[in-house]
Amino acid sequence: MKQALAIVRHELKLFLSDPRSVVVGIVTPILLATFFGFLFSGQGRHEAAKIPVLVADADGSAVSSAVVAGLAADPLLAVTQATEAAAREAVRKGKAVAAVVLPVGFGEGSVRAFFGASKAPEIVLLVDPSRATEAGLVRGLLSEKVFRESSREAFGGSSGTTVLQESLRNLEADPAPATPERETLEQLLRDVTRWKESTTGGQGGAATQTRGPGSAAPFTLKEEPVTARRGVTYNSYAHSFAGMGIQFLLFVALDFGIAFLLERQGGIWKRLRAAPLSRSSLLAGKATAGALVGLISVGATFAFGIVVLGVRIQGSIPGFLLILVSSALMASSFGLLLAALGKTPGATRGLSILAILLLVMLGGGWVPAFVFPEWLRTATLVLPTRWAIDGLDAVTWRGAGLVAGALPAAAVLFGYAALFLLVARLRFRWTDG
Repeated sequence: MKQALAIVRHELKLFLSDPRSVVVGIVTPILLATFFGFLFSGQGRHEAAKIPVLVADADGSAVSSAVVAGLAADPLLAVTQATEAAAREAVRKGKAVAAVVLPVGFGEGSVRAFFGASKAPEIVLLVDPSRATEAGLVRGLLSEKVFRESSREAFGGSSGTTVLQESLRNLEADPAPATPERETLEQLLRDVTRWKESTTGGQGGAATQTRGPGSAAPFTLKEEPVTARRGVTYNSYAHSFAGMGIQFLLFVALDFGIAFLLERQGGIWKRLRAAPLSRSSLLAGKATAGALVGLISVGATFAFGIVVLGVRIQGSIPGFLLILVSSALMASSFGLLLAALGKTPGATRGLSILAILLLVMLGGGWVPAFVFPEWLRTATLVLPTRWAIDGLDAVTWRGAGLVAGALPAAAVLFGYAALFLLVARLRFRWTDG
């Protein structure tokens, strides 16, 4: 027992001998918990980023225009009008969460369908399948606006009056024997017509925002996930493997950087200093080795996804490989930067884990971006993880090519790798001092 207690005292003394590591070990979970709590607590919700939505209104009727205006006025949406082709392309590239396509004849058709006088028109909702939560919110808001505007026109607009009168005339002229259901419908239409005449003088006016008794759904909704091309189904593993692949690529780089610091503690750097080896050569060699180790990790991850889970590279294969290489070099350079800036392995590990988790989360690997405040979502464009994850999404399930999908992301990642190596070179010290 005495020997066991001696070991406990030794380990506690060893832990407390590094104050930086102790402080970081306490502060890191506090910062993470506070940050996540802020995001999901509803504080600052008035600043939440709006969901980008495109609307293609091929009808141009009063009802469709009112639906578009209702969507544009919603504080959760950022609505832009576009053609159907442009809207589809924007959703495919990830520039919009969803696109609403209102067909020709939608306004009149929705009013007729409201009274069961014709088949309900079909609205097409094009969605980005990797952002299902935001797309679901758009779906609900769209249904609300369509029901409201269709019912308003049906019970208070001129087209609603026309449909009521036409439906009533058709029923009265029908030579078929009367049935209880038909008599009930005729009576309903007469009652609604008399009510409209008594409240609006038969000219249309203020409308109710609720569905009338016996009314039918004014539209049908066809939801279409937009992927690389028609017929290609969305594989959610492609997005999750992109996010987690980049995350663990950074963790591999962190281990590499910590090992580099341990080499300094072991006196290896002093021996390297005596050798004919410059700091630049040392860092370049370490960065290349770290990138190769990271490539093995992320390559094995995606190989499993391709073979077992059906992940497919629908876009450029050279572009996919280019992004993997640039991501691995960026991550290994980041690990060396941590090593050059770090004082002790313990303190560096705690701060690095905090940095990596935040980089991956803000880069789009964990949570939907619409929970972020507007300023934060804009700020994430400067993060290398955002470019890496978006680039991998682009060349896998989005089907982007080398020039449009891979080169911009790879250029940014190579740029970050050069920046990290430069700072690491400037801050590199052969000794702890």
